[in-house]
Amino acid sequence: MRNFLVARLLQAGLVATVVGALCFVLMRVLPGDAAMRIAAGRYGPDARIAEAAEKMRLELGLDRPLTAQFLEWIGDVLRLDLGHSLVTGSPVVHELKVQLGASMWLAASALALSLLVGPVIGLFSGLKPGGAIDRLALAGAVIFRAIPPFVLGLILMLVFSKQLGWLPPAGFGSPREMLLPALTLALGLAAMSSRITRNSVAAVAKAPYFAFARYKGLPEAVVVGRHGLRNAAIPVVSYLGLQAVYLVEGVVVVESLFAYPGIGHALVHAVVERDIPMVQGTALVMGLMFVVIAAIVDLLTHWLDPRVRRMA
Repeated sequence: MRNFLVARLLQAGLVATVVGALCFVLMRVLPGDAAMRIAAGRYGPDARIAEAAEKMRLELGLDRPLTAQFLEWIGDVLRLDLGHSLVTGSPVVHELKVQLGASMWLAASALALSLLVGPVIGLFSGLKPGGAIDRLALAGAVIFRAIPPFVLGLILMLVFSKQLGWLPPAGFGSPREMLLPALTLALGLAAMSSRITRNSVAAVAKAPYFAFARYKGLPEAVVVGRHGLRNAAIPVVSYLGLQAVYLVEGVVVVESLFAYPGIGHALVHAVVERDIPMVQGTALVMGLMFVVIAAIVDLLTHWLDPRVRRMA
């Protein structure tokens, strides 16, 4: 366990350094003068914009060498100081706390919805491979996985908001307003988890211990529950790491589409407005989220699979 924690801490430090360096470089190679864009966004495009831009350049230290700017940012990060937003003036840490909380609610809701649907369909498909449920589930999984999140979100918005009027098209604050963006993410996740569960259950159903439990005359529910679910869950849990990648990718698109005030929506606006501290802080948090999720998935796999515990 100690080696595991040390490895994850080193991985977090490496991710923070790489993500920070990439964001630092990319924000400074974008076309146009960063100080000019920031000044125009803060003071407006008037005749004195050049004077304001020079003031912003000195205030943010953009006139100094890039190496000095980057080392200063690394030092601030080690002190947990991500600076202040150039748009709102609020501390970046405070902004991220609010936005990350909203995104976590959305991601948790999408994951819960997907787990209510995907593994259940995969279970019935895997117990009877090639049956009607399996074929229908395969068709549905291919369709929902192939549709990009922003297209799926638009379809759901047109159907459930514009045509039927059942759900609001945007907003945040109530479960009804969160349902459309969560469902947009959940359908793609369920499409993946259903096929992973199906293949895993089908493999477990062919195992000798599963067949022996059936030969003993145990009820099907007992056979599946006692001998099938835990073994079939190992690949599903391992796949949660890739689902997290889909979630983070989808959150950026879905939050912007539904005007949901989360971390993905904030990242898009920060890039457009050249809010450098917000971009660097948001990307850093999203990168560290991958490390945390990967660690949780490894711990769950370690708990479910005795072979992993013996190897450890």
